[in-house]
Amino acid sequence: MQAKEILREHIDKTVTLTDEQFDYFFSHFKTQSFKKGQAIITAGDKVDCEYFVLNGCLKSFYINDDLKMFILQFSMPTWWASDFDALYSNTKATINIDCITDAEILCLSNHDREKLCNEIHQVEHFFRWRTNKGYVAVQKRLLSFMNNDTRHRYEELLAQYPALYNIVPKHLIAAYLGVSRETLSRLYHS
Repeated sequence: MQAKEILREHIDKTVTLTDEQFDYFFSHFKTQSFKKGQAIITAGDKVDCEYFVLNGCLKSFYINDDLKMFILQFSMPTWWASDFDALYSNTKATINIDCITDAEILCLSNHDREKLCNEIHQVEHFFRWRTNKGYVAVQKRLLSFMNNDTRHRYEELLAQYPALYNIVPKHLIAAYLGVSRETLSRLYHS
């Protein structure tokens, strides 16, 4: 499936755009290809785009002063990724995004997103809906961290995103769950 078709199918799940509106919307995206391990955003960068994953898998992560990695999000096809705080507040990135696999993405600048939202009501509705869904997902993940043990969080992740286990190395899943690789290994084999 071509980039335009993938994005159209994704958008159509939420809003209806005429062919002319969608063509105009799509004209604001730039296709980019990245190799496994390649950085898309590095902490300290200026962030002016958000990314729609066409294929491949990305990870958004933070490295603290003790050099411990915390995974905030894995982004698979039809997911969006960016350092949204830096993007919306025009500050430098605090998180990193890189490619777990080779990836092809669509890039949309913050300026173009705002322009499109002002020009096409359905696009504004789509981005508001997407932001709300993202907020709910983060809230559920935080509540899971506060209320569930590692085994429950592991099983929850496996049930929700079974494809991750075929794509993402176990040490990254451990970093997402906030545990050591050894702890995850014990859960994985029990």
